[in-house]
Amino acid sequence: MKKIIFIEPKPPDFHIFSRMPLPRLGTVLLGTTLKEKGYAVKSYVEAIGELDLKDVLTADAVGISTITSTSTRAYEIARIVRKAGIPVFMGGPHVTYMPDEALKVCDYVLRGEADETIVDFIKALETGSGFDAIPGLSYKIDGRVVHNRTASYCKDLDKLPCPDFSTVKGLEKKALRHLDITPIMTSRGCPYDCSFCSVTGMFGQKYRFRSKEKVIEELQHHKDNGGNWVFFYDDNFTAIKSRTKELLKLMIEKGLTPPWTAQVRVDVAKDPELLDLMKRSNCHTVYIGFESVNPETLKAYNKKQSVEDIERCIETLHNYGIRIHGMFVFGSDDDTVETIHQTVAFAKKNDLESVQFMILTPLPGTGFFREMEKQSRFISKEWSLYDAHHVVFEPKKMTYYELQAETVKATARFYSIGQIIKRALKLHMFNVSIKLYGRNLTKKWAKKNQYFIEYTKAITEKGKQIELAAKNTAEDIKEKFRQLELSGALPNLTHYKNT
Repeated sequence: MKKIIFIEPKPPDFHIFSRMPLPRLGTVLLGTTLKEKGYAVKSYVEAIGELDLKDVLTADAVGISTITSTSTRAYEIARIVRKAGIPVFMGGPHVTYMPDEALKVCDYVLRGEADETIVDFIKALETGSGFDAIPGLSYKIDGRVVHNRTASYCKDLDKLPCPDFSTVKGLEKKALRHLDITPIMTSRGCPYDCSFCSVTGMFGQKYRFRSKEKVIEELQHHKDNGGNWVFFYDDNFTAIKSRTKELLKLMIEKGLTPPWTAQVRVDVAKDPELLDLMKRSNCHTVYIGFESVNPETLKAYNKKQSVEDIERCIETLHNYGIRIHGMFVFGSDDDTVETIHQTVAFAKKNDLESVQFMILTPLPGTGFFREMEKQSRFISKEWSLYDAHHVVFEPKKMTYYELQAETVKATARFYSIGQIIKRALKLHMFNVSIKLYGRNLTKKWAKKNQYFIEYTKAITEKGKQIELAAKNTAEDIKEKFRQLELSGALPNLTHYKNT
């Protein structure tokens, strides 16, 4: 077994980050580990480059990473590859929580973190034995599903390799120069356990950190290879403030201060020394999950923050010249249409540079998913709709249509012509470009998804659920396979397995 191909399927819809796609680190890290062991590794990240199905069908094994919204497409790819007699293994948050579902279309599921098990797994594939000794592995024996014990979280993140982005198709040469923004991980885990978030189940509630020396080493590699922007890939970059300060001081001392962005919490604004170091080290924008301006919703989400905390955070960060991308989630049992209107007014009043207004989505592996299942409140389990932009459960204080339509309108009101002119008059041209992009994207999304908006209206008017046709998220892959069959480009088709 020599050739291993990883696939990260593209999202079912465009979103605010479509302009600057970046690969998730999971498959790149696993691919780098296998490459260092002598395997020929290639990764297809569909957000970056088109999937070459003919090439995929020459692999000795194919690994597919998926989140919930990409799982429908991932499953279709898995069916096609498996039909060709190629072993398929899957990983990522969705299949970690839904391994039995995934095993209907693939051969193996690597649940949770697979950094410390991937080499042993590939060796087991080569020999056809030893699967029972691999933690976190799910598979079938004589039609019976077997779930091995849960894999431990990787305790020493310094053991992980520096991700080799040249394994990604389209980034083979001068990878970091071609990435608009490079992801760099400095920690895993999050102790906050927000009710709608699946991170803690995947990476645990205990923070684990890479040493600042390893992060500096990666930043130096990024600089030496012509990299530009950096996105610190942590769920909370400033989780332990003393540790973040040490890293930022070292970045400044070493002259490794590319424009950087990261996810933080509102409590970052309570530490002036940290904010000063962030600014001096070239922090450009922070992404903050404000989630709501409804105090009852903040309690329901288990956010451990107040509206006053949010306002102080925004004001303080702006005083330091740090831009903010604010993320809000509509649809809790305490939210109404008025909550959505208040949130738009709040975002405008506090002069947020950019926002994401998302719809509460019950993702597998979360307490919210379990609660919605218990209450039978799902509209659909068509996973391609689980992207935080579509209503997939029954709201309590709004109709399906109100939640869907008002969320779209909220985004349009924030990215309005008036807001663009306001920024232009202040000569904030970077933000003008962001707001223009947001405005155009919102119009494009609403046009493409008009069918779904009408669907929620139909549900509301009929007062009952109606059948929703699955979105055609993988028709292009199926058509590619059909064309390859017709062209005779797949000489071993007669040996393919039926699934």
